[in-house]
Amino acid sequence: QVQLVESGGGLVQAGGSLRLSCAASGRTFSSYAMGWFRQAPGQEREFVATISWSGAYTYYADSVKGRCTISRDNAKNTVFLQMNSLKPEDTAVYYCAARASRATSVKRNEYNYWGQGTQVTVSS
Repeated sequence: QVQLVESGGGLVQAGGSLRLSCAASGRTFSSYAMGWFRQAPGQEREFVATISWSGAYTYYADSVKGRCTISRDNAKNTVFLQMNSLKPEDTAVYYCAARASRATSVKRNEYNYWGQGTQVTVSS
């Protein structure tokens, strides 16, 4: 069982930056690939970024590539999402997810555990 708690969301102006954090419980955090997803009002939850168990492999949605960086600290059971050059269309609830596999995935249904989400609002 893994419990995930996101933090770091908030209100920011377009062009600004935010760093989201996701703290995970459990001693097997390093065995899990991790991902970030987001859901805007009235839209489906969509993939943002994923990172392998070691941090060696990362993959991003085209919409955030070059603006976001996913990273992890296995010693602290934490995964991060650094978001720069934020746009109003980045406004959404951002969710952290854990996959019971060391390999990355962009598919929502391949993640086993989810956090409660953190709101990111980007004003124009």
